[in-house]
Amino acid sequence: MDHWYVDDRCTNCDVARQLAPELISEVGGRSEVVRQPRDEAEARRLHAAVFACPTRSIRPASGQPDRALDPFPMALDDGVLICGHNSQHNAGANSYLLPRPSGTAMMIDTPRWSRELAGRYAASGPVTDVLLTHRDHAAHGRRYADHFGARLWIHEGDLDAAPDADQVIRGLEPVEIGPGVTAQPLPGHTRGSVLYLADDRYCFSGDSIYWSRSLGDLAVAESVTWHSIEELAASLARVAGRLRCEWMLPGHGDRCHLDADEMSRRLRALAERTALLRPRPIDFTAVRW
Repeated sequence: MDHWYVDDRCTNCDVARQLAPELISEVGGRSEVVRQPRDEAEARRLHAAVFACPTRSIRPASGQPDRALDPFPMALDDGVLICGHNSQHNAGANSYLLPRPSGTAMMIDTPRWSRELAGRYAASGPVTDVLLTHRDHAAHGRRYADHFGARLWIHEGDLDAAPDADQVIRGLEPVEIGPGVTAQPLPGHTRGSVLYLADDRYCFSGDSIYWSRSLGDLAVAESVTWHSIEELAASLARVAGRLRCEWMLPGHGDRCHLDADEMSRRLRALAERTALLRPRPIDFTAVRW
């Protein structure tokens, strides 16, 4: 079996560790392969990490990874897929596909652009909407939307990142995107950050909320809050009591799947903790993955 390593382009974005946590760990502020795969199942998990990594930093010593083992888009459960192929232009963020009962789908944030990948993402049904959670993840939105013939959505607070958006979310009230899908404005990480909520099951949280493995709980990335930690606290206090979901699906940081009541309890507790935070300088190294 091949010998795998992480090269020096790694940006410590955590994507690979989410997909192959038993094989790849954070060591000295970057990812390292801490154990080689022992069987086919582990090799497949490693390849998922390989084809999600935005810098393609996970390499076999003998040459190229096996493209036949690229699993993306990859189902997380029976109602949502993760796109993989994270883009450096979107800060290495995760993106998702949300199939709808009509046979169509929505894309939340975007992977790196390629026509071949776009064909894969549309294979299970036409993509009708590309939903941007905030400005940091807007790089390929127009290109994917044009390719799919889809509507591109963003909040007015981040409109300068996608000034040609087809649909602009305004204010703080929830907006219906389509049957079962709403946009919940949540200013804080950026002025125009949005949660997208689907079917009382999925919350696509952008960079506003994530699951921290080190904390074993929901967290906010206080050290990379670009707009206002106080406004993020106010946003969470406003909406935490009424959000219902089982999956928290962020752009950065790990995903989690919990009972809806447990998720609601943790969201309310997160709102209380965030209210105690105060502004601090931007520091990427301080994020607690």
